[in-house]
Parts: sequence; structure tokens; C-alpha cells
Amino acid sequence: LGFSSGGICTRGVGGGFSRASAGCGDGILLVNNEKATMQNLNDRLASYLDKVRLLEGDNADLECKIREWCTKVGPSCEPQDYSCFHKEIEDLQNQILCAAMETNKILLNIDNNRMTADDFRVKYETECGLRQNVDADICNLRPVLDQLASCKTDLQLQCEALTEEMCCLKMNHEEETNCLRKQATGDVSVEVNACPGPDLRKILEEMRCQYETLMERNRKETEQWYACKVEEVNLEVITSSQEIESSNKQVTELRRQLQALEINVQAQLTMKENLESSLAETECRYNKYLAEVQSQISCVEQRLAEIRAEMECQNQEYKTLLDVKCRLEQEIQTYHCLLEG
Repeated sequence: LGFSSGGICTRGVGGGFSRASAGCGDGILLVNNEKATMQNLNDRLASYLDKVRLLEGDNADLECKIREWCTKVGPSCEPQDYSCFHKEIEDLQNQILCAAMETNKILLNIDNNRMTADDFRVKYETECGLRQNVDADICNLRPVLDQLASCKTDLQLQCEALTEEMCCLKMNHEEETNCLRKQATGDVSVEVNACPGPDLRKILEEMRCQYETLMERNRKETEQWYACKVEEVNLEVITSSQEIESSNKQVTELRRQLQALEINVQAQLTMKENLESSLAETECRYNKYLAEVQSQISCVEQRLAEIRAEMECQNQEYKTLLDVKCRLEQEIQTYHCLLEG
């Protein structure tokens, strides 16, 4: 409003001076009416002096306002030195980065602890499963053990039966031999004029020897067969138990390897997800920070452009006011010269 009023006053002053110059010419030509001309000139001079005083007051007010505005806003118009804030900004950025790193470390520790807890839980479940499998295998082997015990008792019973049978055969053989001996040693004496017959005692001795050799051979064969059978059963039991134990060991080892691989894969996946989330958060945070900085820069540039435009306008208006002031001073000087002349 001050600048617009100054412009209006400037246009009015220009018109007044043109008319004043015309009046001055008329006053010089009219020699008969010098008093009226001087009175007119004095009135015009007084009015112009009033206008000059008003313009000087307005100019002083505008200069005060410009100085106040320059003191308030002027430092932002000039190229500012923000180097004093750089250290503070760097400190804040370092604090933000340290806080982000601490947060990421805490999150990683939490994830590692969670993974460790999951690992221990999986190991506990694996050990429980292995114990259950071993218990089941033991329960499955108990019938085999019972079967082997029953086979052993059967073989022992067969051995006892064979020994009893051998004892019975020995007793029968002894009874038969005794009977034959009694028959051979009787009181009957028969004289027969014939050729000598076979020696029965010798024949019985031979038969007894053959029978004893046969019984001894049968006993040895039976004992060998029983020993072979027992050894075969023991070997089968040992081999089956070794095979079962080796298969159980292989199964447990494969299960442990599978669980370790699954835990490793899960850990890698969780680490990948954590890194991706932290990367996304970091990118989002820095994008927001860059957007804020860009918006601040754009606002500062826009403000600088506006301030420059306003300064240019104010400089132009100040120049016009100075020009008007110089013209007024020149015209006042001419009027003083005219009045003195």
C-alpha cells in the first residue's frame, strides 16, 4: 500500500510540476499582474513543499519499514552460511544411524534367541521321538526274546527227553544182558554130541559193544546238533540285534542331519526376511528423509525467489522514489532561484 501510494504521489507530483512550469511561464509574461502571479507561485510552492514533506515522511517510513524487514527477513535473502548447522546435523544423523544400528542389533539378537529356542525345542522333540522309537523297538524285540527263550526251553526239554530215553535204553540193555546171563548160567546140562555151537557170550558182548557205540554216536550227534542249533540261534539273534542297532543309528543320524538342515534353512530364511525388512525400512526412512529435505529445499528456493522478486520490486520503487526526490529537489532549487531572482 505504501509503494502504491508513493506511485500515485509520484504521478501527481509530475503533473503538478508541469503545471507549475506553465504557470511560471505565464507569470513571467504577464508583467501587469505581478502580484497575482507571485501570490499564485507562493501558493503553489507552499502546496508543493507540503507534498515534498509528505513524500519525505512517507519515504522515511518506507526506509524504516525496509530496514525492519531487512533485519527480520534480510538474512534469508542473502546467501546464508549454514556451515554452523552442519556439525549439528551430522551429529543428529550419526545418532539416528547409531539408534538404527542398535535397534537392528537388538532385533538380530531377538531373532537369534528365538532361533536358538526353536533349535532346542526341535532337539528336545527329536530326542523324545528317538526315545519313543527305541522304546517301540525294545517292545518289538521282547516277543523275539520270548520266542528265543521258548526255543531254548524246548531244546532243553528235548535234550532231557533224549537223556531219559538213553537212560531207559541203558536200563533195558542191562536187564536184557542180565536175563541172558541168568539163562546162560542155569543148572540145565545138556550133552549133545554135535559140533560146538557159537559162543553166545562173545556174541552178546559184541552186540553190547555195538549198541554202546551206537548210543555214544547218537548222543554225540544229538549234542552236536543241539550245539549247532543253539549257536545258529545265537548268531541269528546277534546279527539281527546288530542290524537293528545299525539301522536305528542310521535312522537317528539321518533324522539329525535332516533336522539340522531344516533348522539351517529356517535360520537362513529368517535372516533373509530380517535383512529384507531392515533394507525396506532403511530405504523407506531415507526416502522420507530425502523427500523432506527436497521439500525444504524447494520451499527455501521458492522463498528465496519470492524474496528476490520483492527486493527487485522494492529496489525499483526505491530508485523511482529517489528519482522523484531528486526531481523535486531540482524544482525546489529552481523555485528558490526564481524567488531570489
